[in-house]
Amino acid sequence: MTDPTSAQVTLLVVYSPRLEECRRFYQDLGLRFTAERHGRGPGHHAAILAGGTVFELYPARPDRRTDALRLGFAVDGATAVPPLAPGRHLLTDPDGRTVEVHAT
Repeated sequence: MTDPTSAQVTLLVVYSPRLEECRRFYQDLGLRFTAERHGRGPGHHAAILAGGTVFELYPARPDRRTDALRLGFAVDGATAVPPLAPGRHLLTDPDGRTVEVHAT
């Protein structure tokens, strides 16, 4: 890996044909969502992660792939639903994406 830079992830957007199922999946990991809509855009869900990164779930569109993504989150395993033992877990969200979870 190269030297770290000052770049920081500020926004992650996931498109899903199973929007509510995905919201529940990520909510069960401890993310707290608010419903949003910008202008005439589609309704979606947004959560602010530690460090200020915004994680958004949008409804899928026919012209956009939804499966080419892998995500990783650090969460409090005791508050996940169901609770997760400390350590690394590979989960699959409702759309089939791999989600690497580091539970503390």
